[in-house]
Formats: sequence, structure tokens, C-alpha cells
Amino acid sequence: MTEQDPRKQRSRARLLDAATTLLAKGGTEAVTIDAVTALAKVARATLYRHFGNGTELVAAAFGRLIPPAPTVSEEGDLRDQLVELMVSQATLIESAPMHVTAMCWLGMGPALEDYSSAAALESDKPELRTLRQTIVEQYRAAFDRIFGTPEAAEQLGEFDYDLALAQLVGPLVFTRLATLTPLGREACERIVDDFLAARAAQVASRPSPVIAEVPPARAL
Repeated sequence: MTEQDPRKQRSRARLLDAATTLLAKGGTEAVTIDAVTALAKVARATLYRHFGNGTELVAAAFGRLIPPAPTVSEEGDLRDQLVELMVSQATLIESAPMHVTAMCWLGMGPALEDYSSAAALESDKPELRTLRQTIVEQYRAAFDRIFGTPEAAEQLGEFDYDLALAQLVGPLVFTRLATLTPLGREACERIVDDFLAARAAQVASRPSPVIAEVPPARAL
């Protein structure tokens, strides 16, 4: 049978349906090979023809639970774009608890230390790469675009990219994990304003570059 064989596609879909159901109800511990094959009524050998191991199966199930990335307008100044992005991320995190779970689970996985931006994503197992790429695109690609503008370079100066993301997105994730009241637009504006103010202070405290005087050309 080829990859496009309808029977193979159906068996894969049944496995993913079962894994997604188990993951949504019981978390990653519920997604065992035995539980998935029993619920899907598919043989273990068939499962291993689609997925190399249980981790790849869980990754594929997570991928089904992740909603599409929000669209953020490129209009407005740096502050406006950051606020809109933060509001979108806050809504996404609040409305999709499994999204946060996926991030935490991925954070404990191997080979993530170099994923500092969407451009740094490396290839590995197909299912893991797809999920990791989705997470990166959801939470980092939009920041990559905003932080890569000339306006951002002028206002922010040189800064630690990962620390900046932690300062901005960290409160949103912590609020969801701690089951606190969701953060609205006003809170997102305050987070962005505090971040921009801190960066402006850092930029202002740096000494201005010394421009060497060029002596006038001597007459020949």
C-alpha cells in the first residue's frame, strides 16, 4: 500500500482520533500504546507503521489540539503592534489550555535549546518537527517580525531576545497556569509599557559612541 492508500489514511486517522481523545481527557500519561490501539481498534504493528514511538504519537495528537495562530496587523507603531500581539496571545492561551500543556511538555523535550526563533528551528522527527514548528510560529514568529523592524532596533537597542519574550509572554502563561483572572487589554498594555520603558532606560544609559574628528586635508 502506498502513502495515499485510503486504508492507510483511515487507520492513521483512527489512531490520531483515539490519541487526541485520550490526551484531552487524561493528559500525556493517558496516551499509551495499549490504550490508543484498544480505543482505535488498530493493531500495534499498524501503529508502528505510522509512528516511530509513543512520543511521536503524542506530538501528533497535540498538533490536532493547537488552534491556528492569530493574525496580527502590521499597522501602528512598535507599542501598538506589541499590545495587539499580547492581547491575541492572552486570548489564545486562555481559550486553549492544552496549548499551554503542549508548551510545557515540549519544554522538557530534547534538542530545544537552539530554538531561539522561528528561523532557528532544525529538522528532526517529522511529527515532532511539525508540532515544534507550530509552537514556534504561534509564540515566536510574530515577535521575530516585530523585533526585526528598524523601529524596534532604534527603540530597543541590543537586548536578550529570550529574556524579552519571557518578560512579555511569561505573565500570560503564569496567569493561566496559576488559574488567576485572565489578563485583559489594560494588563497587556501595562506589560508592554513596562517593557518598553525598561528598554528605553537601558538604551539611554549607554554612552554615546565617540566620533573621531577627521583632520582637514592638507594642501599638496
